[in-house]
Amino acid sequence: MAETILIVDDHRDFVFATRLFLESQGYKVLEAYDGLEGLEVVGKEKPDLIILDVMMPRLDGWATLQMLQTDEENAKIPVLMLTALKEPVNVLTGFDLGCTWFYTKPITDYDDLALVIRRVLDSTNTE
Repeated sequence: MAETILIVDDHRDFVFATRLFLESQGYKVLEAYDGLEGLEVVGKEKPDLIILDVMMPRLDGWATLQMLQTDEENAKIPVLMLTALKEPVNVLTGFDLGCTWFYTKPITDYDDLALVIRRVLDSTNTE
């Protein structure tokens, strides 16, 4: 069965392009357009990986990550922060809040992103 990735990002064009790429790599892809919607999807679907933007309406990525970490089951889901915020303080904030990996936008090499995703999934797979 295909691994499931949830993309949480308010930029619909980005979500669409990333979904197409990830589906071409064999993943099942779920979508959410802000943190609240992302948490709803996690509650129903339990993805294998969450790709999470920081700057979003209603509930930003930092708050979403914190909420994910407060639930024992959700805290086990690896989170790849994927954001335009690339300053060291933001990278440290992401790791301090519990993200598994930090990747910056814009994505110039989707194959590199696919490699990072594969490594994150492989390193967190407990089966």
